Amino acid sequence: MNELMQAENMFENIKHIDEFGCEFWYARELNKALNYREYRNFEPIIQKAKRACVNSGQISDDHFVHVHEMVGIGSHAKRKVKDYKLSRYACYLIAQNGDSRKKVIALAQTYFAIQTRRQELSERAYNSLTEEEKRFYQRDLTKKGNYSLNQTAKNACVKNFDKFHNAGYKGLYNGETANDIAKRKGLRYREDILDNMCSDELIANLFRISQTEQKLRKDNITGENRANATHYNIGKNIREVIIRNGGILPEEFQTPKKSLKELEKEKNLISK
Repeated sequence: MNELMQAENMFENIKHIDEFGCEFWYARELNKALNYREYRNFEPIIQKAKRACVNSGQISDDHFVHVHEMVGIGSHAKRKVKDYKLSRYACYLIAQNGDSRKKVIALAQTYFAIQTRRQELSERAYNSLTEEEKRFYQRDLTKKGNYSLNQTAKNACVKNFDKFHNAGYKGLYNGETANDIAKRKGLRYREDILDNMCSDELIANLFRISQTEQKLRKDNITGENRANATHYNIGKNIREVIIRNGGILPEEFQTPKKSLKELEKEKNLISK
C-alpha cells in the first residue's frame, strides 16, 4: 500500500456523517492524525484556514462549525472542551496552512485536494441522475456499507446477524423488523427490502449503517447485546432527528413499483 493510500485510509477512518448525510471531521481527531502533539498548537492553523475560507468568498461558519464535547480526564471524570466540525473543504484549507515539510501534512494536502475535487464532480453528477439511477447508486453504497458494518460487528463478537440488523431496523422504523417492513411493502418471501426502497429511504438506512459502524469502532463496543443495543439506539436517534426536522419517516416513503432486480433484468434484456 503506497503512502497516499495509507493517508486516505487514515482520514477516511476519522470521517463522520451527520443526520443530513453530510461528511465532516472533528478538529481534535484531525489534530492527532496530522501529528500535532497538543491541540493548542493546532488552533492557530485552524484560524489561518478560517481566514483563507473567508478570503475565498465562502462563509466560514458553514465549514468550521463550533461544537463542544465531553472528554475523559481520568477517574471516570469528564470535562467539556471546544471542538470544530470541519467540512472537507475546511480540512483542505487546514492542510494547506500546515507545515508542508511534515510528510503527513503534504499527504493531507494531496488527499483533501483530490477528494474535494472528486466531491464537486460527484455532486454534480449525482444531481443529474434519474430516480432509478439514484436508487442503484445508493443501493450499491448500502451493500458496501453493510459489508463493512458486518466486519466491524463480527469483531464486536456479534454472531446472530439477523438479530443485529433487525435491532437497527426496529430503531429506525419504530419497532418494525425486516420481515415487518417486507410485509408492509407487500414483498414476496425473502425479497430484499433494500431493493424495494426509493433513494431517500436508502439514504436514511445508509446513515444508520455508517453511524453504527463508527460508534462500534470508536467506542470499542464488544458483546452481542451491547452491539445490538447500539444499532437500535442509532436507528432510534436518526428517527428522532427526522421527526424534529419535520422530515419524512422511512416507512412513509412510497415503495417503488419495480424492484432494482426487476429493473436490472429489464436493462439486461434491452442490451441483448
